[in-house]
Amino acid sequence: MVQSYQSPVRVYKYPFELVMEAYVRRFPKCDMIPIMAGTDIIKETTSKDGAVVQVSRRCKLHVEAPYLLKKIMGVEFIYFVQTNTLDQRNRTLTIEAYNESFSSRVAILENCRYTVHPENSEWTCFEQTATLDIKSFFGFESTVEKIAMKQYSQNITKGKEIIEYFIDELFKDGIAYIPRWKEPSHKALPEVCITKDGKTGESEAESSSEETEIRDRTSSSTPSTGSTELHLGASATNLPSIDKVNLNEDNNKLDADYIKRCLGDLTPLQESRLIQLKKWVAELQKGKVPSDSCLLRFLRARDFNIEKAREMLSHSLIWRKKNQVDKMINEYQVPQVVKDYFPGGWHYQDKEGRPLYLLRLGQMDVKGLVKSVGEEGLLKHTLHICEEGLRLTEEATVNHGCPVTTWTLLVDLEGLNMRHLWRPGIRTLLKIIEIVEANYPETMSCVLIIRAPRVFPILWTLVSTFIDDNTRSKFLFYGGNDYQGPGGLVDYMPKENIPDFLGGDCKTVVHEGGLVPKSMYQPGEDVDGTRQHIPLSDQCMYHSVSLGRSQVHEVVLLVEEPGSVICWDFDVMKNDVSFSVLRTKVPITHRPEPQSPTGALGVIDAVMGSDDQHRSVIDKTWREGYEYFRVEPQLICHDGESIQGSHVTSHMGTYILQWHYYESSQHTSPLDIIDSITAPKSKIMYYFEMLKSADYRGSMTSLQSCQSGFSSLSSNTNKSATSSCPSR
Repeated sequence: MVQSYQSPVRVYKYPFELVMEAYVRRFPKCDMIPIMAGTDIIKETTSKDGAVVQVSRRCKLHVEAPYLLKKIMGVEFIYFVQTNTLDQRNRTLTIEAYNESFSSRVAILENCRYTVHPENSEWTCFEQTATLDIKSFFGFESTVEKIAMKQYSQNITKGKEIIEYFIDELFKDGIAYIPRWKEPSHKALPEVCITKDGKTGESEAESSSEETEIRDRTSSSTPSTGSTELHLGASATNLPSIDKVNLNEDNNKLDADYIKRCLGDLTPLQESRLIQLKKWVAELQKGKVPSDSCLLRFLRARDFNIEKAREMLSHSLIWRKKNQVDKMINEYQVPQVVKDYFPGGWHYQDKEGRPLYLLRLGQMDVKGLVKSVGEEGLLKHTLHICEEGLRLTEEATVNHGCPVTTWTLLVDLEGLNMRHLWRPGIRTLLKIIEIVEANYPETMSCVLIIRAPRVFPILWTLVSTFIDDNTRSKFLFYGGNDYQGPGGLVDYMPKENIPDFLGGDCKTVVHEGGLVPKSMYQPGEDVDGTRQHIPLSDQCMYHSVSLGRSQVHEVVLLVEEPGSVICWDFDVMKNDVSFSVLRTKVPITHRPEPQSPTGALGVIDAVMGSDDQHRSVIDKTWREGYEYFRVEPQLICHDGESIQGSHVTSHMGTYILQWHYYESSQHTSPLDIIDSITAPKSKIMYYFEMLKSADYRGSMTSLQSCQSGFSSLSSNTNKSATSSCPSR
């Protein structure tokens, strides 16, 4: 189990020598590094000209682990060997550290490097890599990894604060400048190596009679101000984790301040993953490399799993190249039909300064748009919106001076009905969702769904499986007028930006949509062609039925408690129907057995498909007002209308929801019989439920008598479709 860590470049806006002196002062202060218990110098080497000083020490660290694991380990401390190499001529400090304890079970290696900033010689840069290889650890491998990552992240975060603190201490002591090292004017001394036992060894190249006296330096010793000897505690003494990556190219390095300013607050692990992915992409993509914010989105989509993010990004880059997406986006011109009839557009910002896109999905003529621009046309427009959103987030970052990496989507479902479940339209929607999820991950901060009607659960069930779990968790749903109260839109967008059609004062330029004229359809497409709708599962609450001439469809309900509420919701998918709500005087406990007609009527029934399902339970001898009663006026419903309503029952007994094929004229000639056989059928999709009075009050699923807003868009809609039922 090998894990690695790669830190971003951290910049200290102070000269290299001043930062080194701060480290010299820092090291004896073990209380500022709680995990440090002490150190011992084991070897010290100085070059013949004094420019390079190398110090190796043995560091003792406290064991921060669960009690059981500490008992199994049998130790209170663990030991690391750290080697610091200061090159004063080239102004660099290299720190290497590895674990001495349990080295056969766990291998920890860290490399740190302090250098002069490449663009400003008065600044200092810090880089860091580390690896953790857990071979075996008494069955606690996963626990050790978590402890290592937690401890390492905590100390990395605190490291810069400690340096800043001791630089401030230097300023308080009147030390604001440390002169750079200069070549010695006197004869150079031979290279000297001092070991822990006090023995001094000369370099192989030269010998010297001069000895350097070793001092017993521990964590409690205090070096003199301005000393060039470094007794540093590399952060490797705090257990590391995560994949080893060596960044040599400057363009692959990221500055920690830049990350915080332009990308947001990231943990050390997240910073490491970003740098690793950036290097991999730079090696793979010899040309254009995705932006850092783009790489970060793919990492977030895969929970910062570097391998999964790399795979996802690779597929996306191939997709963009294969389909020439960049060229297509640059050359894309919004079609006129989309400008006129697509009910969506950018609408100011939310409260956090993120761009906000408003989509009036309930007012969209899905079929008309698909038949006008095709699936590919809608996909191109969706990609155009996604690219525009990324551009607007970049502008918002510049304008607000803080990272803005996502945008908000507000979806108004007022008017959504069964017509939106047209099979080609659903197929197009699912394809678009799949492509956007794969290539534009983590672009939305939240999705606000408002005024969701009863039909929405069907659509949500279909599309939610294509949406990533992270994205799905960002959806917020509001039924009815809940979006107008506390916790609604006012919590997510400025009150002055709430559109007027949602109860606000802001005028929006977002188009209201509408039916696309057939004259704008692509050649060969016709709205009167075969109508396909998405197949519904057996568990779906909507039922579909076709009615021929003279046929009827009924739902028989037994009401056992007066005050119960019957609710209905149906869409007329084809031709016209009449709808009635009836009550019988005597409860019907079972449907009467139909009597098959004989002679010519039997032949006609056989041809037209008449059966028990399309026969009424109301006997032909029954009289209205005596044996049965019409509790709601008959409603004539036309092709394309969506009807919702409810009725509060006043009696116990049998209630009937009845749909009947509607004929606008009476038959007066024998030829009308032939016409009735060949006439197209009506088709409806319906849902019903019966609620007790107590359950009905305040129920979000309850429907008041209303007509879907989409119905008002239909050219066939000329009459009211509202029920006259009492309002509850």
